[in-house]
Amino acid sequence: MTKLLCPSMMCADFSNLKEDTQKLDQAGIDIFHMDFMDGRFVPNFGMGLQDFELVRSVTEKPLDVHLMIEEPSKYVEKFADLGADIIYIHPEADQQVTRTLDTIHQKGKKAGIAINPGTSVEMIQELLPLVDYVMVMTVNPGFAGQKYLAYTDPKIEKLVALSKTYEYKVMVDGAISPEKVEQLSKKGVTGFILGTSALFGKTESYEEILMQLRK
Repeated sequence: MTKLLCPSMMCADFSNLKEDTQKLDQAGIDIFHMDFMDGRFVPNFGMGLQDFELVRSVTEKPLDVHLMIEEPSKYVEKFADLGADIIYIHPEADQQVTRTLDTIHQKGKKAGIAINPGTSVEMIQELLPLVDYVMVMTVNPGFAGQKYLAYTDPKIEKLVALSKTYEYKVMVDGAISPEKVEQLSKKGVTGFILGTSALFGKTESYEEILMQLRK
């Protein structure tokens, strides 16, 4: 099974964002992952629209947008128009989540849901036929550098099993180390959001790291 390796651009070198994006692109990443936060749904602020536009301007690779914000429905069209390929929303943050997922599809984009550690599969099961990606948060969202929450593993296994019926891809985000990539890909996870645990701030080049992770 092909692994999707997706750098979390919140962890990139912001003093050289253009150059860092080009290096990641050339190293062979699959999807650029971009976090947007409003300080309300999660207690932090993420990237800005200008960062998104810069990354979009220097790569042809797919870009995903992870909207960790209240009322994501207000922003999905904006990000679709800016060139996002995949848009993740949190069902916990949207009053009309099925309508928002429909809007994403109407804009010709892939729709994803991101699920907080405390949200059960049962709470989102009705949405599974409507999405292309399900991203399980394996830390509490909002900050890089946290510890992996092992209690999310049974939820990942359930979602992998259900993906055979509904045909979405299972992604994981939060403290994803090389060991976690190996363990979780064996369980059937397709995509890995990579931050400081596996990709950024290392002595090896991006090419070397990605080659190791693909093994």
